[in-house]
Amino acid sequence: MGFKRLDLDDLVISTDSVSATVWSNNVPSLTDFYTSSLQVASNQGDFYYNVYQTESSDSTAAIQFSIAYCDVEGSGSSFYNSLVTGSSPSRTNYGQYRTLILGDENANFIFGNTTGSYFYALNVERARYKEKLLQGTMTLHLKKGSNELVLTDDSQIQTSTTFTDAGRVYNIVSGSAGNVFTGVNENGWTSGSGAYGMFLPDVGLMLLSGPALDAAVGNGGLNLSTGRQFDNNDNNPEKLFNAISASGADGNGFLLNSEETLASDFVFVRAKNTEFNYSENPSFISGSTGAVLFDDFIDNPTTYITTVGLYNDNNELLAVAKLSRPLLKDFTKELLVRVKLDF
Repeated sequence: MGFKRLDLDDLVISTDSVSATVWSNNVPSLTDFYTSSLQVASNQGDFYYNVYQTESSDSTAAIQFSIAYCDVEGSGSSFYNSLVTGSSPSRTNYGQYRTLILGDENANFIFGNTTGSYFYALNVERARYKEKLLQGTMTLHLKKGSNELVLTDDSQIQTSTTFTDAGRVYNIVSGSAGNVFTGVNENGWTSGSGAYGMFLPDVGLMLLSGPALDAAVGNGGLNLSTGRQFDNNDNNPEKLFNAISASGADGNGFLLNSEETLASDFVFVRAKNTEFNYSENPSFISGSTGAVLFDDFIDNPTTYITTVGLYNDNNELLAVAKLSRPLLKDFTKELLVRVKLDF
């Protein structure tokens, strides 16, 4: 065994981006959508749905994303207390996302160039991705009757990135896989309701503007007919869920990928021609005299390097790299081993 202190030039830090599918079983596009009958029948189902890739009773069922209805005025769901007008789950949802994204309880959501007083929040289940969603890969198909709408994010046409308290934000527009459709508006918005929402890849979140989805088909909307009655459960999550699942039934689904940045430390271990040519193996040395047993090992030593160990200043072993095969080393050869450490 031999030791050698590493120099600063022997250490290099590198980062790589790795993309992967989001949905369970590594499928690129989710086309089957299911809810839990127990949740739908409960009070929570009036303003919040969990969506699965198979029947919720199936042993392989896993939450893929959730749908929450949010309204600044508290419409679309029953009041917590009939004496407190406007205090309802939909208003609570709105406030939670406003705090998460805008960080100001007096701020308003702006979808494109239009204030959004009610919207649907699609949260991708945190277990579905490691770090963040990959912008430019989203394709969400919606269908109501014969009306269809395809949505993506506009990250591919943005010249600068906008940040919120929840990280990067892009507009959700009419388009597919980052390609913007400009038939209704050159920005891919509706003609009267601005953008279709917000795409926030760093927190796995999409906000879909209610007014944009409710707009008439000629104006780029889906005519989703969001219910906004006060102190009344209008089952708005069900309306968006039906639009998503109806498109899935036609073979069109929800396409989305994730992205992870891997930081790697590269350590270059060098063995010069004069180094590591002798062995401390006891079979080469006489136990009684300490003399080298083989003359060839004195004049023409040969060793085989099989392992590289990384130690700290306290002589504690931190990492071990095993070579794929033993490498011959003598005075006529030099060796360079690259060790990659992923964190």
